[in-house]
Amino acid sequence: MKLFILVAVFGLSLAQHNPNFKHGRTSIVHLFEWRWADIAKECERFLGPKGFGGVQISPPNEHILVNSPYRPWWQRYQPISYKLCSRSGSESELRDMISRCNKVGVNIYVDAVINHMCGSGGGEGTHSSCGSWFSASREDFPSVPFSNLDFNDHKCHTGSEEIENYGDANQVRNCRLVGLLDLALEKDYVRGKVADFMNKLIDMGVAGFRVDATKHMWPGDLSAIYGRLHNLNTNWFSGGSRPFIFQEVIDLGGEAISSREYFHLGRVTEFKYGAKLGNVIRKWNGEKLSYTKNWGEGWGFMSNGNALVFVDNHDNQRGHGAGGASIVTFWDSRLYKMAVGYMLAHPYGVTRVMSSFRWNRNIVNGKDQNDWMGPPSYGDGSTKPVPVYSDQTCGDGWVCEHRWRQITNMVKFRNVVNGQPHSNWWDNQSNQVAFGRGNRGFIVFNNDDWNLDATLNTGMPGGTYCDVISGQKEGSRCTGKQIQVGGDGRAHFRISNQDEDPFVAIHAESKL
Repeated sequence: MKLFILVAVFGLSLAQHNPNFKHGRTSIVHLFEWRWADIAKECERFLGPKGFGGVQISPPNEHILVNSPYRPWWQRYQPISYKLCSRSGSESELRDMISRCNKVGVNIYVDAVINHMCGSGGGEGTHSSCGSWFSASREDFPSVPFSNLDFNDHKCHTGSEEIENYGDANQVRNCRLVGLLDLALEKDYVRGKVADFMNKLIDMGVAGFRVDATKHMWPGDLSAIYGRLHNLNTNWFSGGSRPFIFQEVIDLGGEAISSREYFHLGRVTEFKYGAKLGNVIRKWNGEKLSYTKNWGEGWGFMSNGNALVFVDNHDNQRGHGAGGASIVTFWDSRLYKMAVGYMLAHPYGVTRVMSSFRWNRNIVNGKDQNDWMGPPSYGDGSTKPVPVYSDQTCGDGWVCEHRWRQITNMVKFRNVVNGQPHSNWWDNQSNQVAFGRGNRGFIVFNNDDWNLDATLNTGMPGGTYCDVISGQKEGSRCTGKQIQVGGDGRAHFRISNQDEDPFVAIHAESKL
C-alpha cells in the first residue's frame, strides 16, 4: 500500500513537470501586463499560426490600485481577493481569452500569487481592481474572507515582522517579504481558499501556473495545495492531465533555500541560466561562447527535466530578482536576439520568451529610478490596447519581442528540432560556435570582433536552405540568405561581425 501511494504521488509530481503543449509546440511567451482581449487576438492572429505553445499571463485576481498617475506594474502582485477582475480585464474577458487561445492550440499559464496578500501599508477602503473593501492594517480581506487569524505573524520571530536575514530559511518562509502580508499556508482553511482559486482557473481551461515567490513558502504546504488541484479541463486536454507547475525560486547558489527542495513538486525557474548566458553574450569576466559546449547541467544548472529557462523576466529586466547587470534585455536588441536564439536552439529546459513594454529609464548610480513604471496606460490608469502594424511590430510602448522575426522564427526552429540531440559542435576557441540538432537543424553564431568564414558539418541532408534569421522561406524562395548544404552535409558559412544579426539558422522546414 505504501509503495502504491509513493508511486501515485511521484506520478502526480512528474505530471506537474509537463507543460501539456499541443501539436508539437515547445515554447511559452510571457505577455507581461497585456489585457485579456489583446491576448485572445494575439493567440488567433499570431501565436497559434506561428507555433507558440502557451502564454504566461499576469496575475488575474483582484489587486490593489496604487494612486494615479503611478499604477506601477507591481500592484498586480498585491492581491486583495481571488475575484477574477484585474487591470487586464473582467472574468468574462478572461474566460473568453482562455477559450479562444485553447481553440488555436495555445495554452494559458496563470501567474499565481498565493504567498501573500497586499503590503501592510496598503491602506484600507475600496481602491482595488474589483472595488472590494479591505483593510491592510487590520489584515481584513472580507472578499475571501481572510482575517488576522490567517496570517503568519505568530510564526515570524523578527522585531519588524519582515525578513531580516535571508540566510535563515525560517524567516524567509514565515516573515513578510517587503511588507507583504504573509499567508499562513499551513492552515487547512487558507490552503482551501488558495486551491479553490486555482481550481476555478483550471476548470475555466488554463494549463498550469507560474507560482510566484515559491521560496517564501514551505514545500509541504505547497504539496498539500497542489494535491487538491483538479485535473485539467477535458474540453482541451486529455483525461487525467495535471496542471503544469513552474515555481519561482531565485537560487544563484549558496542560498539558505535551494531550488532542489521544490523539484518533486514541478519545474523550477533556473535563474542561473539568464545570468550566465548574459555574461557569455556580453563577453564579461573572460567568458566565451566556446565554453558553452557543455551548456546546461555542465554549467551547474539544475537537471534538464526540472528547468524552466529564460533570458530575462519581468523582474530582472528591471534590475530586480537575480542576475544583475549581466541580464540581456530588449534594450540591447542585437545581443538579445542572439541570446534568445541560443536558448531556443539548445535542447535544455522548457523555454519562455519575454514580451515587454518600454518605460522611461532613469539610471542613477546604476539603479533605475523608474523601474516601478506600469504598462502603457491612459490618464485614468487603464491599460492601453496593443496596436499591431502592417510590418508586424507593435506600437504605443509595447515592445513585442516575440514578434521580432529572429525570435518568432527560432520558436519554429525549436518546434522543428524537438527531440533531436545536440550534435555537430564546432567552435573557434573564442566566440564563434555552431551546433546542430540531429539532422533537423543547425545554427552558427559569430560574437567575435572579426568575420567568420568556415565550412562546417551541419549533419543535414543536402539542398538549399533559407536562413531563418536574416529572412525566411516564403513559397519557393528565401527572403534572406541562402545556405547550400552538400551531399556530405557540409556547408560554407560567412558571417560578418558587422551583420545586423551575426548568426545563421537553418532547419528541415526552411529547405527549398
